[in-house]
Amino acid sequence: MAYVSTEKKAKIAAALKPVLKKYKLKGSLKGAGSSSITLTLKSGSIDFIGNSNKTCSADFYQVSRGFTANTSGYEQVNLYWIQDHYSGKALEAMQAIKKALMAGDYYDRSDAMTDYFDTAYYFHCNIGSWNKPYAVTA
Repeated sequence: MAYVSTEKKAKIAAALKPVLKKYKLKGSLKGAGSSSITLTLKSGSIDFIGNSNKTCSADFYQVSRGFTANTSGYEQVNLYWIQDHYSGKALEAMQAIKKALMAGDYYDRSDAMTDYFDTAYYFHCNIGSWNKPYAVTA
């Protein structure tokens, strides 16, 4: 059963701290006592949303599906498709963030074909929040 204990959250936070410092990002982590853990990036030196807009607008598949640029300052990141939505330093940072979020003894033995879901926990990443946009700093 998916569950994030206080110990798992602490382990994930310890793995995230150097990643956030390396990429000059500020964020908050929540989720202890639930089935998922969520990192919300509040500010940083990388313009993730601008990078995503640029990367997706240059991709034929994204454009053919009706891609429109994000102007809200808030984005929910699909960590399974980061290579299709980010490039360069933003992609590098997202890959490091994903790896750190999986530091809490993560496993996934799910099989959607047989409707069987068995994972250590679910993980999410938000850039900004619905009421406070992500701030790009110098």
